[in-house]
Amino acid sequence: MSDSSNPLPPTPPLVRPITVLPELLVSQIAAGEVVERPASVIKELVENALDAGARTLRVMLDAGGVKRIVIADDGGGIPADELPLALARHATSKIRSLAELEAVHTLGFRGEALAAIASVAQLSIASRTATTPHASSIDAHTGVCKPAAGAVGTTVEVRELYFNTPARRKFLKSESVELGHCLEALRRAALARPDVTLSISHHGRAILHWKASDAATRISSILGESFTSAHVPLEARVGTLHLRGLIGLPALSRARADQQYFFVNGRVVRDKVLAHAVRAAYQDVLHGERHPAFVLFLELPPQAVDVNVHPAKTEVRFRDAHTVHQFIFHALARALAQGAGGATSATVGGHTARINADSLPNGCVSLSAPSGASGTHRSSQGQFGQSTSGARAATVAQPLTQYDLLFGRRSTPPALDQAHLSGHSDARAEMAPASAAQAVHLAITDDDAHPLGFALGQLHGIYILAQNARGLVLVDMHAAHERILYEQFKAARAARTVAVQTLLIPHSMPVSSVEMGIAEECRALLAELGFDIAPQSPTTLAVRAVPALLKEAELDALVRAVLHDLDQWGGSRALTEHQHELLSTLACHHAVRANRCLSLDEMNALLRQMEATERANQCNHGRPTWYQLSLPDLDRLFLRGK
Repeated sequence: MSDSSNPLPPTPPLVRPITVLPELLVSQIAAGEVVERPASVIKELVENALDAGARTLRVMLDAGGVKRIVIADDGGGIPADELPLALARHATSKIRSLAELEAVHTLGFRGEALAAIASVAQLSIASRTATTPHASSIDAHTGVCKPAAGAVGTTVEVRELYFNTPARRKFLKSESVELGHCLEALRRAALARPDVTLSISHHGRAILHWKASDAATRISSILGESFTSAHVPLEARVGTLHLRGLIGLPALSRARADQQYFFVNGRVVRDKVLAHAVRAAYQDVLHGERHPAFVLFLELPPQAVDVNVHPAKTEVRFRDAHTVHQFIFHALARALAQGAGGATSATVGGHTARINADSLPNGCVSLSAPSGASGTHRSSQGQFGQSTSGARAATVAQPLTQYDLLFGRRSTPPALDQAHLSGHSDARAEMAPASAAQAVHLAITDDDAHPLGFALGQLHGIYILAQNARGLVLVDMHAAHERILYEQFKAARAARTVAVQTLLIPHSMPVSSVEMGIAEECRALLAELGFDIAPQSPTTLAVRAVPALLKEAELDALVRAVLHDLDQWGGSRALTEHQHELLSTLACHHAVRANRCLSLDEMNALLRQMEATERANQCNHGRPTWYQLSLPDLDRLFLRGK
């Protein structure tokens, strides 16, 4: 009787001789990386068409691209004698040497897309050049090349994707899901090349058509009216780096990152360096759970970026990732600070700021609703100018004393009238209604100097109602003051050195060999950031000092985050992000609270400070700080002129 407690002996490995894999199997293995779904086929074929100089593309789909994909272009075409080579693996006209590979100008270059597609689908090509009297076609399965009818250009037809690998076909989603992925791939191509006309049909029915146009028109037609009316144009150039495009305003952020397009030398990419730079630029004006919309084009010398990272060609590697990261971060941060720093009377993305009264509940405006309640409002762009009139100087409290203590130094706060924020009713300035109205009327004539106008009063101790030449302005006083204080704290922080907290007992922490190497290599930079870190053993670091702002942080996690950033970006943003969180919290707790009674002078002082503060459109959490109701908007609400 056998002992059931004894495990069964392991099965001996199957010993087989080493052989060369069949060519078809090699192509099918490669196709697993290149052809993930019908959208992958479309991406590869569209890139080939664009590389061939196509100005018009027609895409026909059946069953979400699973049954049939046809892409016809008017490019240069393929000579008849080169059609068999086009289907061969690693055959391409785009590169000839390693030097050309390291400076690729085309979207495709690997020479394996058509072969990979042909190994998992039924593929045929018909093409004609300008110098030949007729087109020629080839069937990938038979390899037979024969004359055909057709205009100059190339038509590629792909049928029954994964017909010979049914297990792989089972992993495909429903027809509607696959069609959605196909359309997204075509949107990326359309954004990258607005000069190309693109038509798409599904089951013989036209569903999308984009005419050749300029970049702004193409972006507007693809991303929609909400993005068009709330964006900031961006263009920055430093040395050989050139960044251009449109970035969405924080007030109209999205719950999903579904409108984020980044192109490097015309190639759509997904790169962690670029993604991190964008997140860092928006961190001051956007809540962590929200995502900005943007379409950005980065151009740099081909030698400065390696596109030969993955067969799908959606990943890149920069030669100097830190320089690229800092360039993009600062370019976006400047654009957001200047373009969304406050509101002028004019426009956002070419459209007048307005609110749609028809979309409000019960056809009326709820002035006591939260500031983010009206999703139809368009925040304005532009940066406020400094006040030039004789209006009273800002008197909103600036509690820098607690901030200074964080750095181990004392300073005397500016001499401000603290009674204005005491919250007591006796602090309110008395003003007769007639004289107040007269003062506002006179001040409105200087509206260019004061785009937010002048205060009329408070609503429920939460909102400030102000009048400007365009109509009524509603301001969330807590959100606005929070942004003002936050920007003041950041400016004060930037002008001073980092205070260091020396640990009474050095903190020991185990690290990997990579972390140890980064700590030793970047010890000087760590010291600039306020850290005193030294090797204690081959596998242990001793933390002797940390920035005073972060003395309460969990040291292991903090140090590892900083070392990780040093490794990834060539510079640490972990320290900065922790400080921003702390300063944001400090500003939030010191900003004027709800139900605080402010005098008209105090309200006007807050408006003037908003006009002089960058990013005043949003609070630290990305919520809007003010809305504009124009006179035509108010007339529509009350049916005036009807």
